[in-house]
Amino acid sequence: MGTPAGSLAHRAAPGLAVLAALACMVSAAACGQEQLAAEAEARARRWGIPAAQIVHNVVYAEYGQRRLLLDLYLPPDRDPAVSLPAVIAVRGGAWREGDKEFFGYIAGQLAMQGFVSASIQYRTAKEAKFPAAVQDVKAAVRWMRAHAAEYGVNPDAIGAIGGSAGAHLVAMLATTAGTKALEGDGGNPSVSSDVQAVVAMGGGYDLRFKDAVVPEVIEAVRGFIGEPFDANVAAASPLTHVSRRSAPLLLLHSPSDPLAPYQQAVDMEQRYRREGASATLVPIDAPMHGFWGSPRYFPETSKRFVEFFRKTLKARKAPR
Repeated sequence: MGTPAGSLAHRAAPGLAVLAALACMVSAAACGQEQLAAEAEARARRWGIPAAQIVHNVVYAEYGQRRLLLDLYLPPDRDPAVSLPAVIAVRGGAWREGDKEFFGYIAGQLAMQGFVSASIQYRTAKEAKFPAAVQDVKAAVRWMRAHAAEYGVNPDAIGAIGGSAGAHLVAMLATTAGTKALEGDGGNPSVSSDVQAVVAMGGGYDLRFKDAVVPEVIEAVRGFIGEPFDANVAAASPLTHVSRRSAPLLLLHSPSDPLAPYQQAVDMEQRYRREGASATLVPIDAPMHGFWGSPRYFPETSKRFVEFFRKTLKARKAPR
């Protein structure tokens, strides 16, 4: 496993492509990953600026005939003799959207800061209920670790970042190391899916929701878990899995988030501390849910997660 579903395409993705990606999200235009990469490649050639390399459509997990893909973002001018930390990027979308393109700008930003990053596709609630998506993100970590030598990754320094539903999934990565039932059979079964650091942005961490939430959130959670709901909702909640060995966690959350109550992040940080694990909650003063996709709030957000990963994964600063 690890061969591309199509041809391998190495594309340039300079730091300025972040703004292009954000503009596409804000306008909701059909701005695909391939188009962004091609435009970034042209700018890189024209301006002579450093550029990440994108390896498109790499198969990271297989379930029968179903193949899951990722796009791998590699830092520019990598030294083959130096192993770099890696980060798995997981998009949100109420567990109803699972494409690898949406968080490409996050992966690209990390690559420009010296990390190998993978923006992954995962199975949505319509295709498969819990724990399918959790098994997918674990399969992505196993793939990255299994292919560490091939892509210059330090197998002992792998993190994950996600927003909204993606934040929930990476929080499950942080808290369920060694839980056999959540591993799945997507590939590389002998490789660990443990992560060394996680950034969760605007997520829900206790899906039993003691706080009031809007009806569409309840609908999304029920759609993600399926039936029997009551029997599985605790197991699907990262907060219930927190232990002393949970991975270091950075929680970024808007206090005025209209979809995921801020108290969810507060409770998650408190549970971490109660169990003796490391968690930090940083409020982002944004009047919205998905602040990480806003050009206004992305600079602060990216500064926070890059600094956190640099500290926890022992990454060196990218050369200017």
